[in-house]
Amino acid sequence: MKKHILEVGYGSVSKVRIGDRLPLAFIGGPCAIESREHAFMMAEKIGEICRRVGIPWIYKSCYDKDCRSAPDSYHGLGVNEGLRILADIRDEFGVPVVSDFSDPAWGPATGEVCDMVQVPAYLCRQTSVLRAAAQTGRPIHLKKGQFMSPWNMKNSVRKIEAAGNHQILLADRGTFFGYNMLVNDFTCLPIMAKTGYPVCFDATHSIQLPTSMGNISGGQREFIPFLVRAAAACGINALFMETHNDPDNAMSDANTVLNIKHLENILGQAKAAHEFRLEMLDKYGEDNVHPEK
Repeated sequence: MKKHILEVGYGSVSKVRIGDRLPLAFIGGPCAIESREHAFMMAEKIGEICRRVGIPWIYKSCYDKDCRSAPDSYHGLGVNEGLRILADIRDEFGVPVVSDFSDPAWGPATGEVCDMVQVPAYLCRQTSVLRAAAQTGRPIHLKKGQFMSPWNMKNSVRKIEAAGNHQILLADRGTFFGYNMLVNDFTCLPIMAKTGYPVCFDATHSIQLPTSMGNISGGQREFIPFLVRAAAACGINALFMETHNDPDNAMSDANTVLNIKHLENILGQAKAAHEFRLEMLDKYGEDNVHPEK
């Protein structure tokens, strides 16, 4: 099986390589771009933390949250203003940036600015969105739908490959477990890794309680550290977490974003677990346990 290595970053930004036996990468930022000032403040703070921890990172924030539960929920600043802010963050901090898009028409502009494009979980089967993502020529962060089995993600992968793109990062963000609940099945990670593409764990969306508060989603962020440690020990190539300096007043996903005051601690634990796993694989061999014939 070919194991793909992604290189995220074009031009003068710091390149982040994601794949087998490489350092754990972090993808994070506020859920939605709230303002230019807030985006820059968060990029600076996250960058400082990642430098102290010694972990490569990609700044993530969305310009349009098209899957909000309520019609009057904050959706973002829009394509034009949002991408201008992301472009300026690239230039100012030299860090790759990623945003998702939910309309195929937004694909070209997103790919022109972003070093990686993200396909939202709810749209992971949407052929037009997958084709638009592939045609940007950028690496694609493909979220597994909450309604999808990990083995069926290969079908979404094949749609992207058919459109000429072989730069894919597959992410798990929990699976529906009855109404208003998600559960994490960590067998998702090695199953999706069988595609040959690197895998990512989305810790902050995994603790979401979808639309459990009537017209907004709740969350159990106290479980983030436990899930991160488990995922890193299981085997991931990248860790995704949305983070905010004031979660209770965040304009999007207020009940799930991680308070940035905890970010350094959790990233440090994730990095340590990742490195320990690689050390054990070197010492004892790969994870190739199979049932007896």
